[in-house]
Amino acid sequence: QVWLVESGGGLVQAGGSLRLSCAASGSIYIIEAMGWYRQAPGKQRELVATITGDRSTNYADSVQGRFTISRDNAKNTVSLQMNSLKPEDTAVYYCAAALMTLQATIARSWGQGTQVTVAS
Repeated sequence: QVWLVESGGGLVQAGGSLRLSCAASGSIYIIEAMGWYRQAPGKQRELVATITGDRSTNYADSVQGRFTISRDNAKNTVSLQMNSLKPEDTAVYYCAAALMTLQATIARSWGQGTQVTVAS
């Protein structure tokens, strides 16, 4: 079993910054990719940013240039630095990981989500 635990959400004024962190633990052999997704009320979950083991990154157009994703392979952690936040960034943010378990199975795991609210 694999667990992803997020932290760092909260309430911030527009233009402010927040940093989200996520730690993966459990029966992990290797994590291929980690990422952040978000879901606003009444909307589908959408990709925010992803990062592979060799630190290749991908961002949604809406956050390009404002958000930065990073990871620590040794600690199985991923972070999302969010700057110049806008009210439309308000959502529940989920950490995700695509990995191989110690039992040699491929899995995708999700965190429980952390609320980010940007006040105008």
